[in-house]
Amino acid sequence: MIGITAAWYEVPTDRYAHGVLGDAIEGSRLAAYYTPVLGGEVISSCGDKHAILDDAHVFEDTQPRLADLNGDDQAEIIAVRSHVQKGAQLAIYAAVPDEVELRLIAATPYIGQRNRWLAPIGAADLDGDGYIEIAYIDRPHLAKTLRVWRFKDGELTEVTAASGLTNHRIGEDYISGGIRDCGQGPEMITADANWTNIMATRLVDGQLQARIVGPHEGRQSFEAALSC
Repeated sequence: MIGITAAWYEVPTDRYAHGVLGDAIEGSRLAAYYTPVLGGEVISSCGDKHAILDDAHVFEDTQPRLADLNGDDQAEIIAVRSHVQKGAQLAIYAAVPDEVELRLIAATPYIGQRNRWLAPIGAADLDGDGYIEIAYIDRPHLAKTLRVWRFKDGELTEVTAASGLTNHRIGEDYISGGIRDCGQGPEMITADANWTNIMATRLVDGQLQARIVGPHEGRQSFEAALSC
């Protein structure tokens, strides 16, 4: 694999005492392992790239996610970035061969209030239109709203949203669910708002269609659903 092959958070900070993931320590620097390429060919040795946040931000997240969002066979990085007054946003970073710093190329608006968070589900071409959509739960402990954004021409545009779904409980250091494809197209796996059932949601003709796939009986329920 070429381009970005791994990413992680580092340089912990306690400047944002939200603690939604179990403690008040968050990353302030995003680092990535990178193999420079040009025209599909490796052009120099491997190295690291990074993005350092200012004092008003932290990466309030479990881990960065790699996904090829623009179809160039190289991964971008999907991260949750939180502002100490404005709350969380989904942020997309990319590597540029001659730049040491990772470049922020797109982001959703901040939720708008401190201590308000979002929990990513994943990224895939959810409706078969040839573009990648990114899904997350907006305020999984409050609004419990699934939102889908499309990455197209370097920009994020919201496609649709549906309430009554969640994928995280306060204090857990992990995010439940994800995206699966059991042969009939991608489905987003979450819990319902009350953590009673595991839900599978599809994007069809611009709308979200959710159905129950089984009872929620702990983390193994999500693992079973994701493995079809």
